[in-house]
Amino acid sequence: MQKDRYGLVGTGSRAQMYLEAIAGPHADAAELVAVADTNPGRVEWSLARHPELGDPARFAPSRLASVVAEQDVQRVIITTPDSTHADLIVEAVDAGADVVVEKPLTTTEEGVRRITDAVRRTGRGVTLTFNYRYSPRNSALKQVISSGEIGEVTSVHFEWVLDTGHGADYFRRWHRHKDRSGGLLIHKASHHFDLVNWWIDDTPTRVFASGGLRFYGAENARWRGLGPRPERGTTDSPLRDRFSLDLRTDPVWRGLYLEQEEFDGYLRDRDVFDEGITIEDNLSLVVDYARGSTLSYSLNAHAPWEGYTVAVNGTRGRAELTVVERGSVLVDEEGRTVVDPSARPDLVVDDTARPVSERLVVQQHFAPAREVAIPDGEGGHGGGDAMLLRDVFVGVEDDPLGRTADWTDGVRSMAVGLAGNRSLATGQAVRIADLDLGAAHAVLERRAPAS
Repeated sequence: MQKDRYGLVGTGSRAQMYLEAIAGPHADAAELVAVADTNPGRVEWSLARHPELGDPARFAPSRLASVVAEQDVQRVIITTPDSTHADLIVEAVDAGADVVVEKPLTTTEEGVRRITDAVRRTGRGVTLTFNYRYSPRNSALKQVISSGEIGEVTSVHFEWVLDTGHGADYFRRWHRHKDRSGGLLIHKASHHFDLVNWWIDDTPTRVFASGGLRFYGAENARWRGLGPRPERGTTDSPLRDRFSLDLRTDPVWRGLYLEQEEFDGYLRDRDVFDEGITIEDNLSLVVDYARGSTLSYSLNAHAPWEGYTVAVNGTRGRAELTVVERGSVLVDEEGRTVVDPSARPDLVVDDTARPVSERLVVQQHFAPAREVAIPDGEGGHGGGDAMLLRDVFVGVEDDPLGRTADWTDGVRSMAVGLAGNRSLATGQAVRIADLDLGAAHAVLERRAPAS
């Protein structure tokens, strides 16, 4: 098999999945020939973990176009902060490479316009890695809806709760700044909006949003009387508490971030009750769809457990998917959040009240409910990562559910977040047709069925 030549921009935590894939299971299909990060220490640490990758060329992200030509790069993987995606995508496709990019596609309306124009101009491919589509439980719900068992979809209720381990983490790092991440409606919820768009095979048309920063941040800390706070979690300060993340407790975070601070000063473990946080931690949306259904969506980033519930109502019945991804957040004897609970069996508590689980129930009108069997999935994102990586590096052989996603799916998913952010700012419902997306509006057009 001839190997594709890859360049990688961004060597943070999300990039490790791709490095492991190229070094291991997909080494016969992919070769890493160039790698970049604004932090050179992070590059060297990441490559040292995988000597099988050889000695790819190192380059500054600003030199992407010239490196694509010099190293004959065929595909560029982008795992950088969200606000940089548009620049890198445009530069890569203009240089003649295809792109694999982590969600979200970009963070702004301008970014959508620029990417759309570049793809149309060059004809290059841009793949969005929506790994939750590949999770067996989400695929099972897609199959139920597509089968017509519950009829035409009339409404969807979707609640996602992030716990005080994962959810808090968005308020420690660069994601806390909306100008870099687009807020959780763009960075995190683009996953969720894509799932709904894919599940019901429809396109969003109007969004009304409500929400705010109600738990994290300095003002909320003062209101609850939390008192002085440490600037960061990696400290022996007596002010440290269960919301403090100590990078010394995990070898990957220590190597990727703590040991590389000397190069750029980036702090991965900022206090979640700090000043200057500009994203929301509680969000609710109502989204209208072209064929007449409505989505009610909520996101909470400070729950004691993590998971989601989805209820899809149709003209013939209802499907309900309930997922508990983590039943509780654990801490060690010193009050530090445990990064990998499986490595600390001494901390496992009785979790029978909310065990990790997934359950899909379908019920037609005037009939008993039935539970749908969900195939086992192994690995990250409910078993979705391994299947996604195979499609990325080997190619798609059979995709009856349409799980592969490209830039047009990225536009549809983040359009909800863009409209939601505008709605938060104005207090008004926002029609997606009124967003300034230029030629990208063509991918959002879907004709409602004749009445």
